Amino acid sequence: MIHNDLAIDQYLRFTWLVVQKMYNEQASKFNSTMVMGFTLLSIDPKNGTPSTSLGPKMGIEPTSLSRTLKNLEERGLIIRKPNPDDGRSVLIILTEDGLKMRDVSKEVVLSFYDALNEKISQEELDVFYGVLQKINSIATDENTFKKKKELLNH
Repeated sequence: MIHNDLAIDQYLRFTWLVVQKMYNEQASKFNSTMVMGFTLLSIDPKNGTPSTSLGPKMGIEPTSLSRTLKNLEERGLIIRKPNPDDGRSVLIILTEDGLKMRDVSKEVVLSFYDALNEKISQEELDVFYGVLQKINSIATDENTFKKKKELLNH
């Protein structure tokens, strides 16, 4: 199905790029990036977060995460401590400056959510989330392309 000459996947990508640009513009006001803010928001502010659980939690590649964590550490926003529960991993802990920057990131996200809530009803959001869940389900279903494969093999 095509809407306004864009296929669904193009529309999803285009929309995400617009949102990403908006977040990066806001983050740049604090000499930061969207990924840095997202990382700070993904770290438990009280107990820290094991480095091994950050990547899956954020849906980010390990090399990108390593680069981001190194940058945050160099800026004094995080520190790494041995994980007392698992000697093979480290805990990522927010510093005082990291907590402040996390609050800034949280405020930016909440401001965007407030703007969304002013213009989009809860019913519309419910439909939107439902459609996204269905798209995710279809995209991860191994049978989605089964019929096409069967046709190609004959």
